[in-house]
Amino acid sequence: MLVRRGFLHLIAAAAVLPPSLRTALGQAPAGPKLTQVLRADLQGQENRVQETIVNVLDLSPGAAAPWHMHPGAQELLYVLAGEITVEIEGQAAKLINAGEIALIAADIPHLARNEHASAPAKAVVVHSRSDKEKPLVVAVKRAA
Repeated sequence: MLVRRGFLHLIAAAAVLPPSLRTALGQAPAGPKLTQVLRADLQGQENRVQETIVNVLDLSPGAAAPWHMHPGAQELLYVLAGEITVEIEGQAAKLINAGEIALIAADIPHLARNEHASAPAKAVVVHSRSDKEKPLVVAVKRAA
């Protein structure tokens, strides 16, 4: 009798749970999934990191970050949505799609832009700095 009453309480409790929770409880829990997107040595920083800065970059259609550099800071740009064109001094422009990454060495002039006419772009930008006393961003004038 006690077993039957306990079973009825369990059924009643399950009936009042939200459907999403009932589904989640009925499934085996999925563990976290870690996907490595980049593993690289630091460039131009004597392999020393004093600070790491993580930002989210939103670029509306046609928007661009002007030519700039990061003194003593390597930049990693991971595109979450859309596509971003990255130009690095001395290299050809490269289109980075969602799920792809660009690695920009410290002290190298570069820019990022969204060339799409109607779709925004979003990226995670990580700077690993060897010296917190240096400015994070320095504008770079380019000859036309």
